[in-house]
Amino acid sequence: MSITNILIIEDEKLNADRLKRLLREIKPSVHILDVLDNIVDSVNWFKDNEMPDLVMMDIRLSDGLSFEILENSKIDCPIIFTTAFDEYAVRAFKFNSVDYLLKPVEKKELADAMTKLENLLYQQLNQAPLQGLLDFIYPKDFRTRFLLPYKDGYKTIVVEDIQYFYSEFKSTHACLKSGHVEVVPQTMEELEQQLDPKFFFRANRQFIVHIDAIRRLHNHFNGKLKVEIKHSEATEILVSREKAQLLKNWLDY
Repeated sequence: MSITNILIIEDEKLNADRLKRLLREIKPSVHILDVLDNIVDSVNWFKDNEMPDLVMMDIRLSDGLSFEILENSKIDCPIIFTTAFDEYAVRAFKFNSVDYLLKPVEKKELADAMTKLENLLYQQLNQAPLQGLLDFIYPKDFRTRFLLPYKDGYKTIVVEDIQYFYSEFKSTHACLKSGHVEVVPQTMEELEQQLDPKFFFRANRQFIVHIDAIRRLHNHFNGKLKVEIKHSEATEILVSREKAQLLKNWLDY
């Protein structure tokens, strides 16, 4: 896996500019997605954008500690922490931390951290074929129904009746073909693991859609796709340029 798309969260502009320069010297192919300097903008960024390959994250920001970003966002990419203080090292490694660099960050230390990350990704990639063989020998059982509380008991809904799932206000909802909406206890990440990928596609951070619910795809701004859902014209599901081809391949298989 190549480390290409990098997000920088850094309180001071001079330090952010230094990181950008060092990263480009170490890996000329890197693309700096954005530079953010506070918690609020960072949380919103992760809500609206695809996960980067790496986050360079300062710990002390203008509106608090960056750990608040991690506690309020689902971040499953590697993180290299940068800080002028060494008191947060233990706490930092509770997250997806690859390294913890003290500022001012030196080129060699950053290069070593990038090499460490690439080695970790290489090891994971080499393990993938073995996992694929195990999955073939021992096929995974995917979820077929949900048992949900109802009045003084429970009711079931089957996945064939679900058009799509969406996340809103930290809750996950299942929109049924009938038009009813049910709250399910699973997170979107848990559903992504439990649902059969032949029938369900993670369109973005907010939506997982059933293949039979898709009426049409529309070209959208900047290479994105807009998914039109049957019987739900008001629902707007946008797929990023990076995922657009994956969606088309999935539908055409």
